[in-house]
Amino acid sequence: MMKNYSVRTDLALEEKERFASDNVEVQGVVLEEDYDEENEIRLTRVVIETENGAKIMGKPTGIYLTLESPDLALEVEENSRVLQERICDCIRELIFHKISCKDGKELKILFVGLGNRAVTPDALGPYVADHLEVNRHIVKEYGKYAMRKEQLIVLSAIVPGVMGQTGMETAEIVRGIVHETKPDLILAVDALAARNSRRLNRTIQIADTGIHPGSGVGNYRNAMTEESLGVPVIGIGVPTVVDAATIVNDTMENFITALEQSQALRSTGEILRSYSAAEKYEFVKELISPHLNGMFVTPKDVDEMVHQISHTIAASLNLLFSDINAGESE
Repeated sequence: MMKNYSVRTDLALEEKERFASDNVEVQGVVLEEDYDEENEIRLTRVVIETENGAKIMGKPTGIYLTLESPDLALEVEENSRVLQERICDCIRELIFHKISCKDGKELKILFVGLGNRAVTPDALGPYVADHLEVNRHIVKEYGKYAMRKEQLIVLSAIVPGVMGQTGMETAEIVRGIVHETKPDLILAVDALAARNSRRLNRTIQIADTGIHPGSGVGNYRNAMTEESLGVPVIGIGVPTVVDAATIVNDTMENFITALEQSQALRSTGEILRSYSAAEKYEFVKELISPHLNGMFVTPKDVDEMVHQISHTIAASLNLLFSDINAGESE
């Protein structure tokens, strides 16, 4: 059953948890966790070190940093400054892991806001782009010394839309921009899908392995990776949707718990509890097929949440670029 077990999730953390719940140790995958109790921020680091680990996890080798916080969707003014700094630190770590940033050297970064602005759960990337402090046009017109900084992030941004709007793969558009502008690094923001509904709009994953536009809802497009684009790609994503099977599976877990608390039905609950997570999930998928199999669910207040999260991510990126521009280096 395990080989057929396919949970719709973009989070490396959830893939690792899936194996842990079935008492399966994945060789070549390291998990570290840190919890800041005062600020309610949990940081989980998943490092896929080997090709074997990548094959089992279904994700490329690399570093996946996952931050979880109930404050992620709060207004920036109410948002914990600590949270913004932690997001900033995670992105900084992966940037300097991929490229060197020498004093006095311009660091050219292309921001790509993935998603469809017309569909709120998928609009995170475009919304973040709206709030970034881009400066490439200023540097190109007046030179970097017009910015009065020796160390300089030269930032440009693009919102390429989706194939239904442009008729082109996002990777094709970005590849053309890379060829023309020659950035040192790409930062791509996209909405993701989660396995666990409690992670919706309160989790951010930052990875140095690139990003696959549309993968969260099963619309697999050409990957945006260092191999396909020629420059390092850091993917930043927030889960905004879960599939219908996840909702039913969570309900089934509550149902089993209720059965176990009943004197008359306890044995039935114990039988269901004996099934592995993989077996229960596959059972749920069979029950809801075919009418609900392609359905995705998002919170009713997703409009406000996505707007606020976009402000938080943009504030973190602007803070990072400001720090580097002030002379901070590796």
